[in-house]
Amino acid sequence: MQDDHAAESNLKRSDLARLTGCNLETIRYYESVGLMPDPPRTSSGHRRYGSAHVERLNFVMRARDLGFSMEEIRGLLSLVDRGSHTCAEVERMGRHHLEVVRFKIRDLETIEDLLARTIARCTRDDTHDCPLLDALSERQKT
Repeated sequence: MQDDHAAESNLKRSDLARLTGCNLETIRYYESVGLMPDPPRTSSGHRRYGSAHVERLNFVMRARDLGFSMEEIRGLLSLVDRGSHTCAEVERMGRHHLEVVRFKIRDLETIEDLLARTIARCTRDDTHDCPLLDALSERQKT
């Protein structure tokens, strides 16, 4: 990614939001947690974003879309910012994340199966007895 202050631009935060489809508050949040660098400011103190900010925000948003955690994104950005990353380093991070995603999928499939079986027991009658409410009231043993 490019140096964040090298190609100064006249984009306001609202322009950055419009160009990337990212919410203004989310941009503020990413700045506050250090995923987005502080933009340069005009002499009157207004923030001005450049193409490097657009590129970095798109990177962060895409990584979030793929389910990467904030810490994982921070790690990926650290590799990119260092400029000395290898594909093997990035692949290791990607493979670890893929395993986390696969675990979550298996967990969701278990939840789906349990919900489907419980809902199938519902009678749709005008009665207060409801298998789903009963199942939600039970504490599962772990």
